[in-house]
Amino acid sequence: MAQKKSKPKERQIGKKVQEKKPLINPKYKNTFWTIVFLLILLIFFIVNNTRSVPSHGPYPPGYNSEKNNNPSTSVDQRLQMNTGNK
Repeated sequence: MAQKKSKPKERQIGKKVQEKKPLINPKYKNTFWTIVFLLILLIFFIVNNTRSVPSHGPYPPGYNSEKNNNPSTSVDQRLQMNTGNK
């Protein structure tokens, strides 16, 4: 009968160092970090826009509202848009 041919094992000298397997496949490493970055941005965006608007605080010391002119509410006729509401 036919005999199986086996490869001769290489002789090991010293301890064999095992190769460390990376946690993330290097092929998908950039994609992983891009997704992590976008998720962090999304979390900051949601947190920033779900807070309530702080109430207005007191005026700074030395502020005189009589000296400061209020902005005029009238708009120049050339800049107005005719919306039909009067």
